[in-house]
Amino acid sequence: QTRGRYKSRLSSMMDCSVGLTVEQKCELAERELAEVEVEIQRTKEGAEQTLQNLEAVIEEADVWWTDVKKAISDFEKDIFSTISSQKGSIIAPEKLLRYMEKKNRQRDLLREKLCSKNYLLKEYKKKLQQQLRQKEQMGETLCEVHLQKLQIRNAQYQEEIDGKNQELLQLKLTSRKTLQVLNFYTRKLQDTMEMSTSLMKDISQRKELLEKIEREAALVEEQRAKAESVNRQLRNQLSDYNVPSVLSYVQKKMAVADLENSLKAWERKVVVAEMSLQSYRRAWNQVRMSGNQH
Repeated sequence: QTRGRYKSRLSSMMDCSVGLTVEQKCELAERELAEVEVEIQRTKEGAEQTLQNLEAVIEEADVWWTDVKKAISDFEKDIFSTISSQKGSIIAPEKLLRYMEKKNRQRDLLREKLCSKNYLLKEYKKKLQQQLRQKEQMGETLCEVHLQKLQIRNAQYQEEIDGKNQELLQLKLTSRKTLQVLNFYTRKLQDTMEMSTSLMKDISQRKELLEKIEREAALVEEQRAKAESVNRQLRNQLSDYNVPSVLSYVQKKMAVADLENSLKAWERKVVVAEMSLQSYRRAWNQVRMSGNQH
């Protein structure tokens, strides 16, 4: 585009320089040369600015890729190895959840930072557009090179805003996926904790039942020991017991019968004696009463 303008100016200058003197032609050529040098300088500055922007983008991409590789390495080192070594335990999911929550917080902070930067860039863009409108309203005319520079800068800012928006969208998608994974592991952790609570309750009940059985077993063992002691005593008594002879048994039986008969006789005598005692007491009472009357 610059070359086209330069050719058009050169052709117009050649058309106009037909009726000019040598001094006027030299002055015109010097002026055109100065304008060309200014345009070259501006083009060079624009190219340097574009190069700096590209270098900044490449540097940002390198930093982002370094962060990604570091995050992958940290995940494989801290989480994947822990899950592989502690498979089936509760510690590994908790560590994974803490890691995911930490990454979520970092992404949220980065998202807020990008949103803030995006907002500032939009405000700056709005400010530039407002300044441009004010200058247009005031009737100021910007030179074509400066306008192109502003347009290039505006396009660069717009590309940067679009890139940040894409990055923000990607972060939102990643955050959503991370939140889904976090919710899944949270539910899984809750189920595991509920199962652990149920198992602990079952273990406690079984321990109480075991203690009760042990107490009953100790009581039964004590009763068994007592029964064995009584059994030994009975066996000892049975071993020491001698059966008397039949004649001795008959004699003792007859002696017992005689004693029973004698006991009955004495009981009758006691009854008769008590009756006599009562009659004597009545007679004595009558005698005492008659003596008191006299």
